[in-house]
Amino acid sequence: MSSNKATVVVGVGPGLGAAVSRRFAREGFSVGLMARTAAACEAVQREIEGAGGRALSVPGDATDAASVAAAFARVEESLGPVEVLIYNASVFRVAGALELTPRELEDDWKINCLGGFLSAQAALPGMLQRGRGTILFTGATASLRGGARFAALAVGKAGLRALAQSLARELGPRGIHVAHVVIDGLIDTPRVRAMMPGRTAATLLSPEALAETYFQLHAQAPSAWTLEIDVRPSEEKF
Repeated sequence: MSSNKATVVVGVGPGLGAAVSRRFAREGFSVGLMARTAAACEAVQREIEGAGGRALSVPGDATDAASVAAAFARVEESLGPVEVLIYNASVFRVAGALELTPRELEDDWKINCLGGFLSAQAALPGMLQRGRGTILFTGATASLRGGARFAALAVGKAGLRALAQSLARELGPRGIHVAHVVIDGLIDTPRVRAMMPGRTAATLLSPEALAETYFQLHAQAPSAWTLEIDVRPSEEKF
């Protein structure tokens, strides 16, 4: 399978990042895989290549503009023009107001919000030149409301949601679909299963089902684009 179009997934891990990478690869996209550690990217790259697809590991720091620009340049050079950007990088910290340090708040905001802006800036020149593209941001319950002891997450995720809204209104008329996915619940990963062994599949979000939602957002016709969608397992209270 080969492709002259690429999807870049920023924030590749064993859950949603891996699942959405595999889903787009099955549709013929080459996939650029970005995470802080090479190991996380390389494991998914082997999966995609084992299934006959193309992928490239581009480890980098999503909060550093030069690192992001270099990663996207490598993807474009090796895999082709970036048609889809999925910003999935996130950090989850639970801390009270007097426990959270200013540095921690700033660092978490950079991953949860700033990195989305930097990634969009790197992808947009080519998308605008071609007059098409998709940018999908991964949000959370904290995108909509700040819970007790979740200030570090809420500040960044609420900012990412505002960024998605602003970019959608600016870029939609220019052919770029921007959407924000509110993930209201826990994703079914080995780490979550180990932390909460009593959880059943009905109380967790399937990474593969989520990946299908992401692909369908990309596949939407411009006459009916979604700006925001919220997803949760059937037994989640909301």
